[in-house]
Amino acid sequence: MSSSTDTLKLGTEPIGKLLRQYALPAIIAMTASSLYNIVDSVFIGHGVGPLALSGITVAKPFMDICAAFGSLVGVGASTLVSIKLGQQDYESARRVLGNVIVLNILLSLVVTIAGLLFLDPILLAFGASGQTLSYARDYMIPILVGNVLTHIYFGLNNVLRASGHPKSSMTATIVAVVINIALDPIFIFLFDMGVRGAALATMISQAVAVAWQFTIFCNPKELLHFNRRMWHLDSKIVLDSFAIGLSPFLMNIAHSVVVIVINNQLKTYGGDLAIASYGVINRLTFVFAMIVMGLNQGMQPIAGYNYGARHYDRMLAVFRLTAICATMVTTLVFLLSEICPSLMVAMFTHDEQLTAMSVPAMQIVLCMFFCTGFQMVTGNFFTSIGMAGKAIFLSLTRQVLYLIPLVCVLPIFMGLNGVWAALPASDAISALTAAVMLVVQIRNFKRMHKEHINNQY
Repeated sequence: MSSSTDTLKLGTEPIGKLLRQYALPAIIAMTASSLYNIVDSVFIGHGVGPLALSGITVAKPFMDICAAFGSLVGVGASTLVSIKLGQQDYESARRVLGNVIVLNILLSLVVTIAGLLFLDPILLAFGASGQTLSYARDYMIPILVGNVLTHIYFGLNNVLRASGHPKSSMTATIVAVVINIALDPIFIFLFDMGVRGAALATMISQAVAVAWQFTIFCNPKELLHFNRRMWHLDSKIVLDSFAIGLSPFLMNIAHSVVVIVINNQLKTYGGDLAIASYGVINRLTFVFAMIVMGLNQGMQPIAGYNYGARHYDRMLAVFRLTAICATMVTTLVFLLSEICPSLMVAMFTHDEQLTAMSVPAMQIVLCMFFCTGFQMVTGNFFTSIGMAGKAIFLSLTRQVLYLIPLVCVLPIFMGLNGVWAALPASDAISALTAAVMLVVQIRNFKRMHKEHINNQY
């Protein structure tokens, strides 16, 4: 925040106005970021074919695991930057900035070397077949070679937000997306590079974004800027960054493990086209999930501030409004999937076999998607008020505790449809779990509110 007056507004301004003010930039940035996957998939689906779509779907969890190591550093370091700036310890904040870059370089090199050495076994374990392995490999090699750029790009974007430059962070994301969109058709169609061209376009776009980020941090007029004393690794900064970033790191790893299990079940019961169908559905829902995450980012400071101030009515009001908006977003996805699934699939492919498999799969997978907005907001709400354990539990219920057993058991009785049915079943059960936990917590809030009122008199 720019001043103490602005901070106090979190407890006095109308909730709707605050949510718009905080959520809109986050929604724009998150939606733009999600376009990476959409753009690559659209051009690959139309320019290369369904097996290529299956190949990049297999590669996706590997990419997410690589990115998880970036979040391990970036999320933790950005929190440390916020704390140091709040303490007006600017020299320590600059050291954190230097450690972000050095740590990201070291981690990305380890991931790159390990990934390149064991690329084929990893991709085969993640669901690749003899027909799709070459596509997955062609996509991942440029991604791994440029992995250091990806880590630095996301790490510096986190620091930009933490240091009071949310618009610059958003601009860096939009610049990368626009360049990626412009380069994809050139490399895929004009240069006939296929999936390798899509990956190369992604790396070049991130390189440009990193160069632009560096121009900001090279400016000595900026509070956080590069200097000679900031590049030495500080053990306390490293350990604190890892400790804070461990939660999102583990959640990203858990999500990747779930996708690997689903891919292998799809390969067993439906083959490569089933994996491609899952890739189409996943990328469509990913954009809308990013909108919900943007809403969550907007809710977080408002709910946290009012919880700390014991303004439980305002805290619950912002939760209700965020949950309603998120449910409207996910309900829109549900309606689109049920009313015009062919149109949704046509964005990615015109292949008749892939379309024939994807349309009914989409209707099954997204039949309970309307309730996921509520579940996602409830989990983030617990994070916002410092109940990280409950938030992690809710995330794991949907991704691991419910989904993995369902996706392993249901196909035994239902075949391929069992894999598809596991996803909405997990959505429904996890939303019910979130509702029960929320009701219990609201009762506790009401009790705490009464005690607070009684203590005042």
